[in-house]
Amino acid sequence: MCGTKCYYKYMAAKSCHRFPSLLLGALKGRFKMQNTLVISPIASAIVNLVETRAALVNGIGKVGELISSYALALDQGFDLVDNEGNITTKWFDITGALRKGIKAERAAFKADMEEAGYSEGTINVYWQRVKEASGYVTAGNRVKGSVDIDAKTLAELTTMLNRIFNDETESKSQDVKGLLMQAFEVLGGDTGKLGTK
Repeated sequence: MCGTKCYYKYMAAKSCHRFPSLLLGALKGRFKMQNTLVISPIASAIVNLVETRAALVNGIGKVGELISSYALALDQGFDLVDNEGNITTKWFDITGALRKGIKAERAAFKADMEEAGYSEGTINVYWQRVKEASGYVTAGNRVKGSVDIDAKTLAELTTMLNRIFNDETESKSQDVKGLLMQAFEVLGGDTGKLGTK
């Protein structure tokens, strides 16, 4: 057997994106029997893994495009508009009797997904993705309060700089303190108030 030398070739190949081809190359000369190459089931599983991962990555973009297309069709079919064509109410915000068509479409969506073999949870996730593609903002993504991004960043920089100022040890944070102070001043912070316990 090839022993340690083969093991090191295996480990070096494993850390590379070309792992399957390098593994086959490392094994090629080691397991020949009358011009027949014996390929480990592990190597073929890894090749299959690489191929299926590539197919998944390529398909993900298509799923997003399909969701966007369906969301656009729902927008065009159900958004309420004024006389000039401006949207007054998005389809997912419509209530009352006007919601009848949306409920029918949701039921048809659910029936088609169930027929294709999807569970209730998966159906709900995809419906949510369609709503978000149409502009729906989930509760977790809504801006809370009136704090703008600059005020929040200034508060976080204050916390970081106070932590650095109060640190008694030599740390890498001390090296970036000047850059953080510059950003703090640009956002309107007073550096004279930093580092007070």
